[in-house]
Amino acid sequence: MQIINVKNLTKTYITHKRGSGFKETIRSFFKREKVIVNAVNNVSFTVEEGSITGILGPNGAGKSTTIKMLCGTLFPTSGEITAMEFRPYADRKRYVGEIGAVFGQRSQLVWDIPPIDSFNMNRAIYGISQADYKSRLDELAELFEIKEVMHKPTRVLSLGERMKCEFIMAMLHKPKIVFLDEPTIGLDVIAKAKIREFIQKINATGTTFILTTHDLEDVKQLADHVIIINHGVKVFDDTLQNLQLNLGEKKIVELTLEEPFNNSVLDDSVRVIEQKSPLELVLEVDVSKTTIGDFIERLSKKLSISDISVKELPMEEIITQIYEEEKTED
Repeated sequence: MQIINVKNLTKTYITHKRGSGFKETIRSFFKREKVIVNAVNNVSFTVEEGSITGILGPNGAGKSTTIKMLCGTLFPTSGEITAMEFRPYADRKRYVGEIGAVFGQRSQLVWDIPPIDSFNMNRAIYGISQADYKSRLDELAELFEIKEVMHKPTRVLSLGERMKCEFIMAMLHKPKIVFLDEPTIGLDVIAKAKIREFIQKINATGTTFILTTHDLEDVKQLADHVIIINHGVKVFDDTLQNLQLNLGEKKIVELTLEEPFNNSVLDDSVRVIEQKSPLELVLEVDVSKTTIGDFIERLSKKLSISDISVKELPMEEIITQIYEEEKTED
C-alpha cells in the first residue's frame, strides 16, 4: 500500500545575477538579470507503507528541497504530493501530527534544559495523554538505554547521547512517517549501530522512514528502496538490490603476490584500480564477461599468489557511476 505518492514535482527558484565589478554592482540596483533555478524538475515516485526509502544525491542535487516539500515546509511550484491522504503543504496543521523528523545537524532539544523537559513540552504540543506519554517514554528510554542521560542538561550530552534523545523527541507521538536527514552524521561506530538498530526496530512496527544521507552504510543496512536525484532530476528509483545490480556486475579483487606484478597477464574483463606496491594490487573484475572462479583459475596459472580476497563493488562506486552515466546522457 502506498503511503506517499509524488507526481511531476517541480520546485523553481528565481534569483538575480549580480555583477562582480563596481559598475556592474551599481547597475544591478536599477536592472537585475533574472536567473531561474530548477531545484527539483518533474520528479515522480511512490513510497510503500512500512518501508525504509533512501533518497540520495550529491550536494545541490535537490534531495533536501524534495524532503522539505514532503514535510510540508516548502510549497511546490507545480506537481502533486499526497501523503496519508494529506497534501503536506496545504494540510500542514493536521499533517504534522502524523509525521516526525530527525535532522542530524539541527536539534529539536532546548540546549540549557534536560531532554526530559523537552519531551514533556512535546507531550503538550501533540496533546499526548500522561498515561500514553509515560508508557511511550519508558519504552523508548529503555530501548536507547538513556534513563539517566535524559535528566542531564542537553549541553553536557555527547553527540551520540543527544542523537538518541532527538529520536525519542521525534517518536513520542507515534508518527506514521519519519523523515531522517543525516541521522548518523558525526557519530562513532557504536553509536551508529545503535541508531540503525533503533530504526529497524521501529520500522518493524509499521513506521515508514524516509532517509537522506551521505553515509552509504546507512543505506546498505537500512533501505529497501532507493531514489537517486541529481541536478534536480530522478536518475534511479528501484530496490537496493537492483541498485547494486544496475552497475554492480563487478567484483573487487585484492591480491598479494610473491613476485612483482606484470600487467600483460590481464585481459579486457579486468581493470587495475590501485597498485599499492609491486606485490599488492586491487583489481575490478567484470563478472558479466568472466566468472570469478574462471578469473582466479586463469590468474593463478600466470602469477604466484600468496593472498587473495574478493569483495562486492562498493556502494560509493555504484552511485558514482550512476551520476557519471547521467551526466554523459545529458
